[in-house]
Amino acid sequence: MEFLAFDWVTNPEIWLSLVTLSALEIVLGIDNLVFIAILTGRLPAHQRALGRKVGLSLALITRLMLLATLAWIVGLTAPLFSVAGKGFSWRDIILIAGGLFLLYKATVEIHEMVEKDEEEPDSPHGAAGVTFQGVVLQIAVIDIIFSLDSVITAVGMADQLWVMVAAVVFAMIIMIIASNPLANFVQAHPTVKMLALAFLLLIGVILIADGLGLHVPKGYIYFALAFSVAVETLNHWVRARRRRLRGA
Repeated sequence: MEFLAFDWVTNPEIWLSLVTLSALEIVLGIDNLVFIAILTGRLPAHQRALGRKVGLSLALITRLMLLATLAWIVGLTAPLFSVAGKGFSWRDIILIAGGLFLLYKATVEIHEMVEKDEEEPDSPHGAAGVTFQGVVLQIAVIDIIFSLDSVITAVGMADQLWVMVAAVVFAMIIMIIASNPLANFVQAHPTVKMLALAFLLLIGVILIADGLGLHVPKGYIYFALAFSVAVETLNHWVRARRRRLRGA
């Protein structure tokens, strides 16, 4: 019995599924991390790090709660009603609502960036009318959307509950470690922030399309993001080199 209890230690399939699922959870968490970084950037400077930690903690709690109710998760994919021959489930409704929410938030942020004076620095006191509770509430709402997608993926890739839980926890630890450097870099570089907002717009459209039954492989989305980041990195190096040459 003891050998059977610890049989997973020497089972390569379990370790492969754990590593693969952990990596996938980290990739799927990028959009959530970007959203949290942008949203907490509107808080006063002394609250931003705390806001990111609270937001990612809520994401972890949401994922673990969803994993604890696997039967309910499976039931979310059952059709509730049909429109023009297309069945809609709770999952579809949640994805569409989340996509619309992302489109709205990204559009508002882009509008404020466009209207803002280029020479005007970001206020350390945060944006007017933005509260810590309000930001956390918005993060909690979007966490449900991203967590649902993440957990459904985990359920499809692993058979053991503990593997899913371990992968989600490990991925969240990595995201918490990366949250502050990523957020600081995004806030310090307006062009990167605009790229991140454009990525959120794209994710919003993909969520709506997925809710409508038009599935787009996430690999295409993240390849486009990686390519855009690579181009922006080259631009950043070119601008830095020109500044050094002018200084010399």
